[in-house]
Amino acid sequence: MTSTVPALDALYRSPRPARAGESRQAGGSTLQAVFLDMDGTLVDTEGFWWDVEVEVFASLGHTLDDSWRHIVVGGPMTRSAGFLIEATGAGIPLAELTVLLNDGFEDRIADTLPLMPGAARLLAELSENGIPTALVSASHRRIIDRVLASLGPQHFALSVAGDEVPRTKPHPDPYLAAAVALGVDPLWCAVVEDTATGVASAEAAGCHVVAVPSVAPIEAAARRTVVPSLEAVDLAFLHGLITEMR
Repeated sequence: MTSTVPALDALYRSPRPARAGESRQAGGSTLQAVFLDMDGTLVDTEGFWWDVEVEVFASLGHTLDDSWRHIVVGGPMTRSAGFLIEATGAGIPLAELTVLLNDGFEDRIADTLPLMPGAARLLAELSENGIPTALVSASHRRIIDRVLASLGPQHFALSVAGDEVPRTKPHPDPYLAAAVALGVDPLWCAVVEDTATGVASAEAAGCHVVAVPSVAPIEAAARRTVVPSLEAVDLAFLHGLITEMR
């Protein structure tokens, strides 16, 4: 059964995880854990969020510009909602809007929760091989728990929600928190993300990133591999990313 991050202040008490070129214990240079984003990575819900945002702002008398979708995708609720309030001039407090958006999203996933191609197979493979796996999302805990029921909480040793860390994505805190909780070194962990915001968070934490772009394109870079879908990702692929650094 998945658990939430215990004692997040341990993130700031613990020694900083080792970086490239620093000494580490023998045997550390192998895949230690896999961290997975949720919306747009494991579940096909990025469109759900945008639809809810459009509907909520329409009820407030505002029309959202479709070009804004690329700005709000993958971001924490406070950033996305704050941007839309500023862009539209809507007279609604951020806290109130956040509740409306979360309520609307929960209504959307009540009947169906489509998984991304390859997601179920990858989660099963990681579980069967005993790979420590964490779900790391900018979504709030109430949303993550609903989605976990469909993904299968047994596949995750840990989950980190955006409202459980001092700073969520694009800051490194969520991935550092997951690494500390699992007792692993981010340098030897693989992260699967679908947005630039999530990629920035994982890279800032020192992880190797597999980017599976959902709404906006993502370019390949050092310690960043871009693939067209999760169907291109399996355990051998993830191990290969780490062993290449030896």
